[in-house]
Amino acid sequence: MTATPPDPQPDAQPVPAESDRPGRIMAREMAEQPAVLRRILEEGAPRIQDVAQRVAARKPRFVLLTARGTSDNAALYAKYLLEIRLGLPCGLTSMSTTTAYGARPDLTDVLVITVSQSGGSPDLVASTRAAREAGAITLAVTNNPDSPLAAVSEYHLDIMAGPEKALPATKTYTASLLALYLFVEGLRGGDGAQAKVLPDLAEHLLARQDEIRTLASRYRFAERMVITSRGYGYPTAKEAALKLMETSYIPALSYSGADLLHGPLAMVDNISPVIAVVTDGRGGAALQPVLDRLRGRGADLVVIGPRPQVELASAGFVLPTEGVAEEVQPILEILPLQLLAYEVTIARGQDPDAPRALAKVTETR
Repeated sequence: MTATPPDPQPDAQPVPAESDRPGRIMAREMAEQPAVLRRILEEGAPRIQDVAQRVAARKPRFVLLTARGTSDNAALYAKYLLEIRLGLPCGLTSMSTTTAYGARPDLTDVLVITVSQSGGSPDLVASTRAAREAGAITLAVTNNPDSPLAAVSEYHLDIMAGPEKALPATKTYTASLLALYLFVEGLRGGDGAQAKVLPDLAEHLLARQDEIRTLASRYRFAERMVITSRGYGYPTAKEAALKLMETSYIPALSYSGADLLHGPLAMVDNISPVIAVVTDGRGGAALQPVLDRLRGRGADLVVIGPRPQVELASAGFVLPTEGVAEEVQPILEILPLQLLAYEVTIARGQDPDAPRALAKVTETR
């Protein structure tokens, strides 16, 4: 008698091979971040210190920061560092004034810092070249020491992140933050010792992915999100919004807490998800009135920050802030938000490695 074969299981789906799994590249690169931070601290710090000392000797009177996209958020972090830690006035460059309008301002004794993962965008290269011709001290911060940007700049900092293949930048962002922090500390004669705790803490944070996966379930069907912070946390809010938009396509609006109160608060209600990045320090204290207003409006408030603030919110993720200087907390704050963007994207059935319509090197002019 012939055996009857078992009925097929129509709902069974083949398990994708590791090489086909959506988001595998982004996941791997996020996991590399503790090692990248250690590499910068152990191998890159002396070179960063040397460049900082040479720039400091030239006594720049003003700083202009030039960047696009994720690197623009790293540049904004540097702006906070330079103004708070050194008292140097800073501005963010409008590149089109040079590249489109041909303006040639006098940049004598101005430090121009250009941040770019690839160092290949034509407008960044052209703007930096024009700045150097106008008398600026030019510094490139890139992941590619052989890039055109590094070639036209007087000084260069290699962020040493290794090749980054996923379109959403993760390890190059945190590497840029650390390199910029060490550079600013070098300008003021510091040794950057506050950063030594970061690699181990980053490792522990990334190991808590299950917590983030649970949090991501709140946002699987979100139609929009608001992300807010103040002080050193504001660049983190902007970078988190960018990550969510480019991976999951959720419109994510980032605001300084102060700006949120000046009008956009009106769009927040009890079904509008709000993520607050609460830095433990003066920035978090300045954000407190905003958190009170959000709770008063019944907002779906999620806090990324110290435990007392998380316990007062609808949900959140506790950051290890005890003994961590406020100025280096952004290097940790972004990690759970990178994971959140990844998990939300996976939950929505999309591939965070390859967002539509994006290229790794964006050639703006």
